[in-house]
Amino acid sequence: MTEELKTGGQKGYLRIATEEAFATQEQLDAILRLVKEGRADKGTVSLWGFYGTSPSERTTYIRERLLDLGPLRIEAMDAAGIDKAVLALTSPGVQSLHDIEEAKGIASRANDHLAAACEKHPDRFFGMTAICPQDPEWSVTELKRGKEELGFHGVQVNSHTHGHYLDEERFDPILRACAEMDIPLYIHPQGPPDPMIGGMVEAGLEGAIFGFAVETSYHALRLLTTGVFDRYPSLQLALGHGCEGLPFWIDRFDYMFNAGVRSKRYPRLKPLEHGLHHYLRNNVWATNSGLPSPASIKLLIDVMGEDRVMHAMDYPYQYVPDEVRLLDAMDLPAEVMKKFYQSNAERLFKL
Repeated sequence: MTEELKTGGQKGYLRIATEEAFATQEQLDAILRLVKEGRADKGTVSLWGFYGTSPSERTTYIRERLLDLGPLRIEAMDAAGIDKAVLALTSPGVQSLHDIEEAKGIASRANDHLAAACEKHPDRFFGMTAICPQDPEWSVTELKRGKEELGFHGVQVNSHTHGHYLDEERFDPILRACAEMDIPLYIHPQGPPDPMIGGMVEAGLEGAIFGFAVETSYHALRLLTTGVFDRYPSLQLALGHGCEGLPFWIDRFDYMFNAGVRSKRYPRLKPLEHGLHHYLRNNVWATNSGLPSPASIKLLIDVMGEDRVMHAMDYPYQYVPDEVRLLDAMDLPAEVMKKFYQSNAERLFKL
């Protein structure tokens, strides 16, 4: 008989899911309008042209549950034994929008909506701030409001903003604010920008199956290799989906980065204060969202350390309670299991 999953410390730890998505109807309407008008990039067209309009069982389920911050979500958490969820505005947030004033309004109202849900369910829901990187200074103000007024515990940026990345000078106020205000930065995927996406759509590989990880790991590597964490050594970066594969590749990344620095082949690459392994173990956190693999989780722990790896489900896009049963059975010491499911998330997000 399959064991019933329960909340409340069933296995000696609470289960905290750290990459769980929600949406507002206003956000979805704005994105679908861009798609309809032909002003969205290929990744957004592929993702939301499907999830926003398809009548299939999967897309109907996901749309309904993205918009729900109440009974359906609580019911799903209870059924999967999830005690707490860290919630963020679903990809691409407002980053695909062209009207900056509209984007800021949608992000601000989404933050208010999430804060109200967290206030209603204070033991279950915890929020991350949505920002509009198109306006970095406004985003800094919204980060401050999110932390000090709304009680949020981090910020989610849905990777690129019209093909631009957070290591670029224009976005430095956001990184500085995260470091100075001790706000964890969660970089979540979206579809690759048009110059990168190539033939991925035609191959059916631009989304969560492959393109998301390619694009987001590229973003993270830009931060790792351009001195961001030397400039802001207290900045904490979280990445989902097995840290977007970085721990598997880190030895090669480190070797080739240093070879590139020595050769002076790339003007932008300069010597760093530490090796890339150091930043992975001191500035980066991983979640296993969408990757319910004991072998992969053990690799993350081996490379990054047991204090920097956290649980996530990726609800509602990937909701399989049996994955929780699989991970509950991992061959890891009890104290490591508690860190994975509970205390690492409590420490990073200050829950």
